[in-house]
Amino acid sequence: MEVVGLLCVAVAVLTWGFLRVWNSAERMRSPDQAGLPGAGSRALVVIAHPDDEAMFFAPTVLGLARLEQQVSLLCFSSGNYYNQGEIRKKELLQSCAVLGIPPSRVMIIDKREFPDDPEVQWDTEHVSSTLLQHIHANGTNLVVTFDAEGVSGHSNHIALYKAVRALHSGGKLPKGCSVLTLQSVNVLRKYVFLLDLPWTLLSPQDVLFVLTSKEVAQAKKAMSCHHSQLLWFRHLYILFSRYMRINSLQFL
Repeated sequence: MEVVGLLCVAVAVLTWGFLRVWNSAERMRSPDQAGLPGAGSRALVVIAHPDDEAMFFAPTVLGLARLEQQVSLLCFSSGNYYNQGEIRKKELLQSCAVLGIPPSRVMIIDKREFPDDPEVQWDTEHVSSTLLQHIHANGTNLVVTFDAEGVSGHSNHIALYKAVRALHSGGKLPKGCSVLTLQSVNVLRKYVFLLDLPWTLLSPQDVLFVLTSKEVAQAKKAMSCHHSQLLWFRHLYILFSRYMRINSLQFL
């Protein structure tokens, strides 16, 4: 037990030291190293529900903004599972403002075809065609969304991956438009916050965004805008989830 304790302390100290250096540098992996489009490019973050942008994608949104990319957000539902859709749409706009995305670049689709419901399978072709319309309308260079596991396993998250995968494999995306998917990790890694950083650094990924302490506070402030969702377990999520500080992503 003493050995395990010492190992945990060592990992914590190494992680703390790494973050001190990272915070001092105040930079992410450069666009050239990551294979990302350059400054001035247009990125579209595609989510399923209001609060996904803060719970899962805050490091990516803030990281892309740091790289001087214009970030827009497309949300496929109003999050009306508990009949709170109108409230949640307002909360989404407030959260996006904290993350640096103005209302003019936030699009919310509120249609019966895309209900906030883990038991409903969204039609891949319908999601794909809707997404493609927004990609063309925004002159998008980079699409960011969930991977095949959807981080939390939610069927609506996975539906977005299936749609963008269909567009990518079918050659329907505009020339020069890349796709990044947010890597899902196991439950243990998901809830160890900073202690996941060494494992992340040793794992394969194409793009890595790690927030500075100042940016973590910004991400938490964005999440706090979702008052209707801040149940006790969400407060624990904010404290312990690695997605509040770390996003590792892969290109399709």
